[in-house]
Amino acid sequence: MDRYHVFSSEDMVNWVDEGEILRSDDVSWGRPEGGFMWAPDCAFKNGTYYFYYPHPSGSNWNDSWKMGVATSQHPGSGFTDQGYIVGLGGFAMIDPCVLVDDDGRAYMYYGGGSRCAGGELNDDMVSLKGDMQDMVGLEDFHEAAWVFKRNDIFYLNYSDNLDNLNRMRYATSTSPLGPWTYRGIFLEPTGCSTSHGSVAEFKGQWYGQYAPSLVEKWLSP
Repeated sequence: MDRYHVFSSEDMVNWVDEGEILRSDDVSWGRPEGGFMWAPDCAFKNGTYYFYYPHPSGSNWNDSWKMGVATSQHPGSGFTDQGYIVGLGGFAMIDPCVLVDDDGRAYMYYGGGSRCAGGELNDDMVSLKGDMQDMVGLEDFHEAAWVFKRNDIFYLNYSDNLDNLNRMRYATSTSPLGPWTYRGIFLEPTGCSTSHGSVAEFKGQWYGQYAPSLVEKWLSP
């Protein structure tokens, strides 16, 4: 993949393409051949939008993943690459998720190849506060970690390892970095071999969105 776009919505049903915000050509440290810009995430803190994206830095893409960061004062335009987060590594750095907790502390999660890691970010949102750590308690983790908080409980959704037909599973914790308690499967195979999911609150209602194209309203207030 390449060339990220932002889409906006007033009702979670009708969507507007706000245009491209970043492409591999904009990343000076990235893979010379471009491409390989995989599933991203975005967070907002202190008036700035932080766009996190996995991208290789070398031609041998599978061994050179980095977690890039681009910033803007607007959610749908003006993003400028700020480099990558130093100190990550050790396994597949893909599918980032960043959670800003109620107290303003921010946490990053990522993972692939059956391993998930999480850690706290500094106030600058582009560097680590301490080391990343394995997320303990997940069962059959594959990729696509997504963390959100509701009623003081943290939820970690993820894709499992069912061959060619990933299911979505979840775990919960009272701490943003676990340990986690496995809760089960909540989405059976949909025909997609790389199912990803996310959950967000919008105008007082909770929504879950799962690849390839299912959008569902759930978790009534």
